[in-house]
Amino acid sequence: MIIIPARLNSSRFANKILVDILGLPMVIKTAKQVSSLDKVVIATDSQEVIDLAKEHGFDAVMTSSEHNSGTDRINEAVNKLNLDENEIIVNVQADEPFIETQVVQAVIDRVKKVKENDEETMIVSCHKKISSELADDPNHVKVILDEDSNAIYFSRAKVPYHRDHYEDSLYNGHLGIYGFTKKSLNKFCSLKASKLENIEKLEQLRAIDNGYKVAMVKVESKSFGIDTQEDLNNALKIFNK
Repeated sequence: MIIIPARLNSSRFANKILVDILGLPMVIKTAKQVSSLDKVVIATDSQEVIDLAKEHGFDAVMTSSEHNSGTDRINEAVNKLNLDENEIIVNVQADEPFIETQVVQAVIDRVKKVKENDEETMIVSCHKKISSELADDPNHVKVILDEDSNAIYFSRAKVPYHRDHYEDSLYNGHLGIYGFTKKSLNKFCSLKASKLENIEKLEQLRAIDNGYKVAMVKVESKSFGIDTQEDLNNALKIFNK
């Protein structure tokens, strides 16, 4: 199941999930973008979004307005839906209206490979190569990987620091697509928010801080999360062709 966390208020871009994206509200455009892969449910704290989802044929679940992260929000939704603990849950952010289906499918496929007795891997996510210029932007999160393609750290800072100034880009841009089983999602959300999570405002650091693995899949993607009006303007220039 694909669940889209859709908090109405945003500190950086007011009501961004409702802005027009090629004739559709952003959250609906995102839902339609991935609806061919699996059942899509929107988890929100807004009756307006609930009504909008129904208008466009999507199921929606009302969740608390007190959640600090999208993953906490989808956790409430999956528990309300009474899903099996082995159900694959994919968190697709509402601000990814141009995410490619093959990217989400790659995450789904990787979750399927996590063994049932693998208690170390808590989350599956994905990354792509990005330019040094794009890595300068703190809104584009970077991830450092180990030799087994597990995440060592996520940061808004430009990491790793290239002391010898390599010409080739070594920056891995993180895409905010997260795959779980219901069991691992429940476990993640039972953990307390960590210090690094609160500093970087990156919820995935909670897993690493508590000794769990975040398995990463390399993908090709032109998509990016829309966090600001500038991001929206750039996205429309790229994809409105």
